[in-house]
Amino acid sequence: MDSSGKPSTAQVLLLTTSSALTAVFYSVYRRRTTTVARLKGAKRVSIDQDLKNILTAAPGKCVPYAVIEGVVRSVKETLNSQFVDNCKGVIERLTLKEKKMVWNRTTHLWNESEKVIHQRTNTVPFDLASHDMAMAATIRVIRPLDSSELDLETTYENFHPTVQSLTNVIGHFISGERPKGIHETEEMLRLGESVTGVGELVLDNNLVKLQPPKQGLRYFLSRLDYDSLVEKQQSSVRVWRVLTAVFGVVASTTLLFILWKQWVYHRQRRKEKNVLEEFKEHQRKRMRELNVEETSVSPSACTVCLSRERSCVFLECGHVCACDRCYQALPEPKKCPICRATIERVVPLYNS
Repeated sequence: MDSSGKPSTAQVLLLTTSSALTAVFYSVYRRRTTTVARLKGAKRVSIDQDLKNILTAAPGKCVPYAVIEGVVRSVKETLNSQFVDNCKGVIERLTLKEKKMVWNRTTHLWNESEKVIHQRTNTVPFDLASHDMAMAATIRVIRPLDSSELDLETTYENFHPTVQSLTNVIGHFISGERPKGIHETEEMLRLGESVTGVGELVLDNNLVKLQPPKQGLRYFLSRLDYDSLVEKQQSSVRVWRVLTAVFGVVASTTLLFILWKQWVYHRQRRKEKNVLEEFKEHQRKRMRELNVEETSVSPSACTVCLSRERSCVFLECGHVCACDRCYQALPEPKKCPICRATIERVVPLYNS
């Protein structure tokens, strides 16, 4: 805080940043909390022969938010892995990432960075079937790529390092970017995989469908079971709650510190004002005792003897109020006649 009582730029920046981050983290925390509550309140539906009867009896032949646990089965065709033999699935995602080292001019360190340079996702229609092979009932999964946490298994992974010549190495050091190579991955949702789906369950033309829910609810397709999925979401809630609390404490502490410094500053100003008024009153009283007219005293006269010119600056308070002879006459410890602050040192004042 500067001498004018205003918060410093660093304090304002810290308060603004921590408050903004607290608001953002709290917003995410509230959304995640709502997601967990809705997830816990979702209706668990089994894939059996009574499934269509349940949906027929439901309003609009729909369960707005349902939990389904089943096994992935293809409808007609399947996708074959491009790298692994006899690996078939219904969703395939191919990703190419460029990995490189980037020179940080602030920390003077090489930091690893990666960027997706190509990604392609292939899908074919698929169903979720009961773990009991005797059950013929299935549920068609609609728009699986809209799932907020599409959980795919990595079936292939390979890193292709960059071959560099001496000229390239020198150029990379000059540019501040040093390529490492290309990271290639293939991820799939394989046939026979156990999947937990959470979304809207509808009966449409005698076909049971699991599709993205309405009312802002999240759509899940995960290889975790229901209890593990809920626990994962609760762990995320705890992380955001801690972040909200930490940055909230920082913002509150910064605000309280600024307010406290403001209070101290204004209290000091009031104290100085009262001392100055008291000093002026004593000065007027002294002038009456000496039978001296106030207008006859020079504005730059020593406030102690009222005769000689002020000739020294008292530090650290900064008042110019006395001549050198009166300063020497002050009792120990020497204090400023105006504010009563201890005089640490004296600087001579020369009037040209």
